[in-house]
Amino acid sequence: MAIAIVDDTPLNLTLIQALVRKLTPPDTEIVSFTSPLEGLQWCGDHEPDLIIVDYMMPDLNGIEFIETVRKLYPADTVPILMVTAAHEKEVRYESLSAGANDFLTKPIDRHEFDPRVRTMLALRASHQRLRNWNDDLREAVIRKTADIVAREQETIARLARAAEFRDPETGAHIVRMAHYSQLIARHLGSTQNSATASSAPRRCTTSARSAPPTISCSSRAG
Repeated sequence: MAIAIVDDTPLNLTLIQALVRKLTPPDTEIVSFTSPLEGLQWCGDHEPDLIIVDYMMPDLNGIEFIETVRKLYPADTVPILMVTAAHEKEVRYESLSAGANDFLTKPIDRHEFDPRVRTMLALRASHQRLRNWNDDLREAVIRKTADIVAREQETIARLARAAEFRDPETGAHIVRMAHYSQLIARHLGSTQNSATASSAPRRCTTSARSAPPTISCSSRAG
């Protein structure tokens, strides 16, 4: 877990660091910056689990900082807590529009700080679980698709081996089935825009080519 704290006042950084340390596991990485530009650079190179940023800072105020971070991470991925004075309501409204998830009021009260930070970390954990679930699902779909393709290729290979026996009945049947498959594949290709549908005509063509060149419907009739 990594938490970034950005505040141009060293005393505030020390206080927030101490409060965060009491709420997080010992191996949590807590990085602090008195320069918002340096903090922004670090956030661009690392994906933090939480950002706590002050509003009044030189070079880049808190709202500008949030707007830049949100170009990298949407609001539902990396939570941001903005630290503002109690009377700065307009700043809070602008912060929400910029992408802040919640606020901390100066002077920081531990009874307010603890539940807000816990809520933001829980939000981050929920997002991480959802992202991991999506990754697992994507990998499962890829594996299943590969299995289907392998079975289709095995079927084509079996048909090709059957055609090698040069049996007129089998060969003519394969020709007919390849023809029907090509018709179905063309229809699927005109109605579905997927990799599987687009590859079907090629596999059907392979089936057609697996039949002996001497076998045809006319030869069967003879």
